[in-house]
Amino acid sequence: MSANSEVYDLNVNGQKRQVRDAWVGESLLYVLRERLGLPGSKGACEQGECGSCTVIMDGQAVCSCLVMAATAIDSKITTVEGLTQDDSLTAVQDAFITEGGVQCGFCTPGLIVAIEHLLDNNPDPSQLEVKEAISGNICRCTGYGRIFEAVNTAVTTRRATNL
Repeated sequence: MSANSEVYDLNVNGQKRQVRDAWVGESLLYVLRERLGLPGSKGACEQGECGSCTVIMDGQAVCSCLVMAATAIDSKITTVEGLTQDDSLTAVQDAFITEGGVQCGFCTPGLIVAIEHLLDNNPDPSQLEVKEAISGNICRCTGYGRIFEAVNTAVTTRRATNL
C-alpha cells in the first residue's frame, strides 16, 4: 500500500465491506464497481445528470458518481445488486422484463433503484409522482412509455402480494 492510500469500511447491501488501497477522493460509483466488484451501477456521465449510477444511501436515492466514497463510511448503501436477498427478481425488476422496459439496459439499474425507492416510500404513486421520481434518470431507448407501464405493473403486483 502506498502512503496515500486508505482503508475503510462501507455498509453495502447489508454487509460490511472493506475498501483497501483507496484514494480518499474516489467516487462511490468507482469504489462500488472497481474496488468492491459491484458492476450494477453504471457510469455514464460522471456528473449526476443521467441517473445510471443511482443507489440508495441512508434512505435517499443519490447519484453515486457525485458522492465521495470516504464520506459514505457511516452510511447504509443499497445498490441494484442488494434489492433482493435471494436469486428472485423484485416486482419492479420482473415488471421491467414483462413490459419491455429494458432496451440496451444501460439506464435500467438506476431506473430500477429509483423506482424501488419510490414504491417503498409511496406504494401507489400518481403518474406525476413517478415522473418526478425518475426525472434524474435518462433513457435513450424506450421513450419512457414501457417504463411507465413497468411501474404500473409493479404497483399492481406489489399491491396483490401485500394483501
